[in-house]
Amino acid sequence: MSNILILSGSKRKGGNTDTLAASFAEGAKLHNTVETISIHDYKIRPCTGCNHCFKTEEHKCKKRDDMRYVYKKLAEADVVVIASPVYFYGISSQLKSVVDRLHNPIRNSFHVKKLGLLLVGGASIPNLFDAIKLQYNMILKFFNLEDIGNVCVSGVREVGAINGNAALKDAYEMGARIE
Repeated sequence: MSNILILSGSKRKGGNTDTLAASFAEGAKLHNTVETISIHDYKIRPCTGCNHCFKTEEHKCKKRDDMRYVYKKLAEADVVVIASPVYFYGISSQLKSVVDRLHNPIRNSFHVKKLGLLLVGGASIPNLFDAIKLQYNMILKFFNLEDIGNVCVSGVREVGAINGNAALKDAYEMGARIE
């Protein structure tokens, strides 16, 4: 049994990204504990690269915001799943702030071993997810994480457009495989 943390970067509650993440969570709950954090519920400022966190013993960030709660949840996780809408060939800005704030040595105390990716885009163009997948693969290698897979859905712009999409089953099955 693993502790799975889903970081959802959508500003649209109940939208397509949340629906895909919920399908993954439903499958993952068969054998694991699962928690979803909606990043838009937190006030997280972007990293400025000041490196203050490298200079303190506790690796505290100079910014006093809600990232401290996210760090706590990451410290408890065995598996992290990134769920994001794709607006312009990248993850949402809110989620990007969280990823950038992992430029902190506190990350070395986490025991995350596996990473997964759930993406939803409104456009139906080739290579829509390529830039994100490249960064994702670099993160896998940098942190020596096991890839649990990814589900990327294009052409789902309007709220609810993902309903009935085969990707929901794919996400469920991706979650159900984790033990």
